[in-house]
Amino acid sequence: MKNNKIWIFIGLIPISVLITLIARNNPSYAEYYALNIYPIFVRTWGLFSLATRKSIAEIIIIFLLLTIILLTAFIIVKTIETKTFIYIKKYIYGIISFFSVVLFLFVLFCGINYYRYEFTHYSGLEIKESSKEELIELCETLIEDANKTRENLSENKDGTVELLDSHYHAAERAHSSMDKLSEEYSVLRGSYSSPKPVRNSKIMSYLRITGIFFPFTFEANVNVHIPPYQIPSVMLHELVHLRGFMREDEANFISYLACINSGQDDFYYSGTMMALTYSMNALYAEDYHEFVQLYSRYSDGVKRDMEFSRDYWKQFETKVADVSHKANDTYLKFNNQKDGVKSYGRMVDLLLAYYR
Repeated sequence: MKNNKIWIFIGLIPISVLITLIARNNPSYAEYYALNIYPIFVRTWGLFSLATRKSIAEIIIIFLLLTIILLTAFIIVKTIETKTFIYIKKYIYGIISFFSVVLFLFVLFCGINYYRYEFTHYSGLEIKESSKEELIELCETLIEDANKTRENLSENKDGTVELLDSHYHAAERAHSSMDKLSEEYSVLRGSYSSPKPVRNSKIMSYLRITGIFFPFTFEANVNVHIPPYQIPSVMLHELVHLRGFMREDEANFISYLACINSGQDDFYYSGTMMALTYSMNALYAEDYHEFVQLYSRYSDGVKRDMEFSRDYWKQFETKVADVSHKANDTYLKFNNQKDGVKSYGRMVDLLLAYYR
């Protein structure tokens, strides 16, 4: 009987693969799911995340890590005492069963959304090849926006920009900003929780993670240890995932739209700085001389924020970060983003289409 239960769990793996293949080859099916079935899970299973502004995902992850450590130690001790491998066998079956359930729930709660229609289907934006001159004009516009908005923001003692209020209030404002954008794009509407600031955010920085959508609790989890000006755009990026758009380039772009339409200076600045970073990186690869010329136009405040961010992330350049980066790259490629982490750069095409 126990063996039958194990095979039932293991059977979830091919079912998960089959569902993924159907979604991969039938975007209309994935879109139907995203619009009609996914919201049902959010309104039922996701109710738990609405009950608290604390991250349930963080608690679950800590609990699982402790459980794995204690259980592994127990299995080792028992194996030594009994001098048999029966406990190791049960442990392996348990791990496989757990992985099967996690994979199935992942596919059910967010994996299918990777294959839905692109946001351009709803925005009407046309992605096409652009000239270097168009890229330069985009960078010039974003630099002007960043410089102007930066003047209205308060600073920390070190001269870098700060948020207007606490992380939890910023999370509520991010939720309102996404609701506001959904008035223009109805596909973003729905009853969702606010982003969740993670208490152990510094650990996320060591893994080079700014935010993560945790589909098992339907939560947008945010690293709030990062430079303050980056937090609003990250909050909105993860909210985009929560609202059903999983592609990274689209999440960045929709986050940008929500930021600049929020009516809040710190959010506007955050979104603009994110867009400026991606656009200038693209220009750097295209024309270094022009990049240097435009960089000189940054205001002193913008330069301080950029330098602070660069110094902040430099301290987390470790082997652990490299492993995390490669894992994320593999994850993206597995989920229909063939360029892996490079897919983040596609946001520039969306920005060019938007300003065009």
